[in-house]
Amino acid sequence: MQLNLIIHTSVLEESTQDQALLNIPENKPVLAPSSPKQVRFAISAFYFMQGVCFASWASRIPTFKASMGLNDAELGSILFALPAGQIMTMFFSAKLTTHFGSKKMLTATAPMYAIALTFLALANTGWQLAAFLVLFGITGNLCNIALNTQGVAGENYYGKPIMSSFHGAWSIGNLTGALIALGLVNLKLGMYAHFWIIAGISLTNVAFNSKKLLNYNKPDTLAEKTRFFTMPQGILVLLGLIAFCSMATEGTMFDWSAIYFEDVVKLPHNRAIIGYASFMFMMASGRFLGVYLIGKFGRKNLLQISGAIISIGMALAVIFPNLFVAIIGFMLIGLGVSSIVPMVYSIAGNNKKVPAGKAITMVSSIGYFAFLFGPPLIGYISQLSSLRYSFGIISVFGLLITFVITKVKEIN
Repeated sequence: MQLNLIIHTSVLEESTQDQALLNIPENKPVLAPSSPKQVRFAISAFYFMQGVCFASWASRIPTFKASMGLNDAELGSILFALPAGQIMTMFFSAKLTTHFGSKKMLTATAPMYAIALTFLALANTGWQLAAFLVLFGITGNLCNIALNTQGVAGENYYGKPIMSSFHGAWSIGNLTGALIALGLVNLKLGMYAHFWIIAGISLTNVAFNSKKLLNYNKPDTLAEKTRFFTMPQGILVLLGLIAFCSMATEGTMFDWSAIYFEDVVKLPHNRAIIGYASFMFMMASGRFLGVYLIGKFGRKNLLQISGAIISIGMALAVIFPNLFVAIIGFMLIGLGVSSIVPMVYSIAGNNKKVPAGKAITMVSSIGYFAFLFGPPLIGYISQLSSLRYSFGIISVFGLLITFVITKVKEIN
């Protein structure tokens, strides 16, 4: 089962999803008004639109930076607001989903997330953008938890391991959102109109597909209370470190790839989204190829290969920052990160010494800090030196993944 993250600064969108898996009572029967294929399509549509909404924001980051006259450090500080908003709901979003059911929560929060996107276009100053990003993060986290819970239910109802296809739908949505933004920027359509077009499509999706989502009955008994966080040890620390390196890379690409193509590759503003789109194209492709590649190479070998690919791709983009080579580099980075987090969570979940849910929580708790601090740190380093140096530091994370995985022996 692919337990990848949606949210980051998406980025974080991926990390918050996995928390929902820990709060699904095993005695909740599924009430399915639709056929398995209809359910799968409906859930995939919500994943897809979640990706479109996030990409619509991420692809417009260069516009915000230019219109507000922000330097890299100031932008990095503002980007911190999105994960900060997600933190605010992390403690109770899963409980709300458990209490009301993922169908009701998703039907309510998906429109909130889409409308929160439109608020971003109203920001005229840095502090206004930060405030709206907090709201965007809050609604995004509530939606992510409900969506991933619904995805688990859909996989069980369908009877086949289709979770990877759901996360693949999010990646395709992210790519689609970037391409839509590219087209609308070149048509010189304003950001507010752009975001409302996306919100309108999202609201239409909710209207047509929410009825096909799955219901849960309320559990008969409350799950045993556990501590929110337990210090990971042994193999879980190493897996957490791998997740941290991968998520730091993803967060950097989500928030800074378009700016890199504008400031370093020197692409015009209306074409800078190409960098983000090239990364997302290969990330989506890698997720759909993940099952095949794991079967061919095995998890441990594929993790080592993935880390090396990240470093090679980043090195190409940093050393040769021309359009063609940078696109190839960003595509390699997307391919490299595509399957790392799902594989790490799968390995952690199969740990024999710690229950699966607890093990995943421990690993994701370490990786989560990459989403929280990674993108802002890139801005600070860039302000002190340059964006190329910032991206060069990220290339070290790929090598670290390749090295650390050699120390992990307990992999089936």
